[in-house]
Formats: sequence, structure tokens, C-alpha cells
Amino acid sequence: MKNIRRFLVILLLFIAYFIFYSISYANSVSTNLRNSVFRLHVIANSNSAEDQALKYKVRDALIEYMNTLTTNITSKEEAMKLANEHQGEFYTIAKQVMRENGFNYDVTISIGNFAFPTKHYGDIALPSGNYDALNVKIGDATGQNWWCVMFPTLCFVDVSNGVVPEESKEELKSSLSEEDYHLISSEEKDYQLKFKIVELFENSKIFTAKK
Repeated sequence: MKNIRRFLVILLLFIAYFIFYSISYANSVSTNLRNSVFRLHVIANSNSAEDQALKYKVRDALIEYMNTLTTNITSKEEAMKLANEHQGEFYTIAKQVMRENGFNYDVTISIGNFAFPTKHYGDIALPSGNYDALNVKIGDATGQNWWCVMFPTLCFVDVSNGVVPEESKEELKSSLSEEDYHLISSEEKDYQLKFKIVELFENSKIFTAKK
């Protein structure tokens, strides 16, 4: 009986340690990622084929413009500062694209902290969580979303090739610890497990916040 109790105590201690370690690890990684990337979130007016096509055209124009702004910057803070300073230009570009395609929807441009699902960008994956982002709502904004990373530049006008430029990887790598970078770029099983831990942690936070 003593051996059984001892085993149960050890098991409970191990479980408690694993939970504590998982939460600490997930919180550390999530904080580092949030502090390193600035994202883009575009929401279409509706899910009609025309509105979805318009969303991609607006997206492409905004990405192209943002890429010209971020050519010489080296931090997320600089990227956010530039985005804040040029919100008017983002609005003008989005409206121009809509007019050129025969639409007159309103568009709302805002910068804030928003919930993102897990997304893959070539061989880089970012876990779900709350990230700072440029948020673009087209018209009624009831259609499907588009998410990407504006800094470091993981958004591409030609998204079909799915290849992340090496310079973008280097920018991301320089702002993260070696462990964190391996977490989002490695296909090794131990890092995939750690990625799932972070994902579960962030999803639980998002779910709790929505209650």
C-alpha cells in the first residue's frame, strides 16, 4: 500500500511539474513571438466570389505598399510606427483598388491587438494567439479572412510560390531565441510537440477571453 501511495505522489508531482513547465514555456514563447512580429488581417465584405477576389486585390496592394515602407527597418516597433503614420495611405490605396474594380465599399483601417489562428507561411508556422496587426475591414466585413505577417516580411504578392525569402527568415531569427526560432521552423518531432503545447495554451486563453 505504501508503494502505491508513493507512486501516486510521484505521479502527481510529475504531472504538476509538467503542467508548470508547459505553461511557463508556452507563455515565454508566446511573449517572444508577440514582441517580434507585426501582422496583417484583411476581412472581405462577404464570401461571394467577387468580394473574395476584391479582398485579394486589396491585400496585394497593401502588402506591396507596406513592403516599400519596411525596406530598411529592423524591428517590429519601427514597423508599427510606420504603419500608424501611414494609416491614411493604406485607406487611400484600399479605396482606389475598390474603385478600379467597380466597388464602393467603405473600408476601416485600424492597428491593434487581435486573435489569430495558427497559420503557415512556407516552412514557417506561427501558433495561434493575440498579435499586434494592421486590421482591414472591407464593407460589412462578414467574409473570410486573410492573415499574414507584415514584419518580418512573410507576406507576398505572389503567395502561390509559398517560399519564404532567406532575408525574412534572418530578420525573424535575429529577433528570436534559437529555441523559439526552431519551434516555428523545425519539423523535428520534439519541436512539433512543443508547438502543440504553445498552440493549446494560446487557444485556451482566446477561448477564456471570449467567455
